[in-house]
Amino acid sequence: MALTPRLAFFTAVATFAYLGLAVLGWGGFAAFFSHPALIALSITLFVISGAALFTAGNLSSGEREDRGNRWVLVVFALIGLLAAYLPAYTDRIDFWTLDGDSIRWLGVILFAAGGALRIWPVFVLGRRFSGLVAIQPGHTLVTSGIYGVIRNPSYLGLLVNSLGWALAFRSGVGLLLTALMIPSLVARIGAEERLLHTHFGAEYDAYRSRTWRLIPGLY
Repeated sequence: MALTPRLAFFTAVATFAYLGLAVLGWGGFAAFFSHPALIALSITLFVISGAALFTAGNLSSGEREDRGNRWVLVVFALIGLLAAYLPAYTDRIDFWTLDGDSIRWLGVILFAAGGALRIWPVFVLGRRFSGLVAIQPGHTLVTSGIYGVIRNPSYLGLLVNSLGWALAFRSGVGLLLTALMIPSLVARIGAEERLLHTHFGAEYDAYRSRTWRLIPGLY
């Protein structure tokens, strides 16, 4: 099942807008697409966004939603806008940048790996994956595969993806923006886990006791 037409349209517009801000920050199309690593970054962005069109991810509030957590979406949106433009801009003016083309290519690799890890769980969960903190109709726990190790692989993918974007522009500011995303992400994970505990009870507690939240061996 693919995204709804409205969500697919939003995904396409957001992708072009995100890349457009980066192109603007880097000084225009000619300058941006003269760099092989940034061409690869753009292709990767479109591949990830294209794959998202074939998922069943949604923004449904389902049977029960923690509406008090919606502020996190606003924070993510604001950080996303800044992350789209500022790393490219600081790269262009050489402000607080890391040195070396190898950093750019490492960023492209991490961006691709993080994007894959971000979207893979959306395919696995299907209609159970919502952009809101919500319990969906017929909601069941997935505890196999990568979910048998960490409970929030998509959020780990988001962080790795954001880190890769920052490094592709050699941007210290981009790294800072990635770090600023962590408190809101932790708050969202906490809200989701409380809702899942309320809904699944002992089953979720048992699952939580044998897995990690985000990073195996650390958190």
